[in-house]
Amino acid sequence: MDRSRMSGFLTGIIGLISVTQAVGQEPCRPALAVKDVQFSQMQPPTLQRTWSAVVSVDASHCAANSSGTFEIVFTRLKETAPELDFREQFAWLPPAMNIAVDFAADEAVQHYRIDTITPCACGG
Repeated sequence: MDRSRMSGFLTGIIGLISVTQAVGQEPCRPALAVKDVQFSQMQPPTLQRTWSAVVSVDASHCAANSSGTFEIVFTRLKETAPELDFREQFAWLPPAMNIAVDFAADEAVQHYRIDTITPCACGG
């Protein structure tokens, strides 16, 4: 091979490696933690109860002013029905936010977990 072809070939290989590394990088995600969980007393006249919590957001690996969404998966207990898993979507925004979900009088939360956190632009 002559020099110009070899140079072009090497430039193409280096470019391909750079693109492959950029595509293969994991996106940044904030660290979310559920704190201060409360389940209210029944509220007349609907007799609903409210599950509430504070979700802290550590977005130190994210670019400034990042935000996104996340889901909480709940396992609901009901006196006259089987357990049911369902999801509620919320927005995340540092440093923390208050969230709430209403339940009927005969329902309770057995378990909950954070799921499906949207990535953020890396920075920090």
